[in-house]
Amino acid sequence: MHISFSPQRRDDALTASKAGDVLTVNGVALDFGGLLDGATLPAGAIDCGWIVGPVERIDGDVHITLLLPHGPAPSRAVAWPEPITVTVDGPIAVPVDPEPAPLEEV
Repeated sequence: MHISFSPQRRDDALTASKAGDVLTVNGVALDFGGLLDGATLPAGAIDCGWIVGPVERIDGDVHITLLLPHGPAPSRAVAWPEPITVTVDGPIAVPVDPEPAPLEEV
């Protein structure tokens, strides 16, 4: 599965995992097992606001673009994330910045 990201300033978070051709995004399972090689699904045909582009199967692999939320000052890795290829089932490590440390009171 090839995943590209479209960064957007938001206060929520993205979680994703893969099980075969099933991509689970923030708890919603999306099964792309029926997507034939060379076929394309427009983003509007999928009931998931986290998908921001068409989903395609190219040479047997699903290609998808997910919205990537970030805070007000994202790192370069989050503001301009590299696409990832996911070959194993399980949780997907999406680009994320660590939570800022709480300010100490003086």
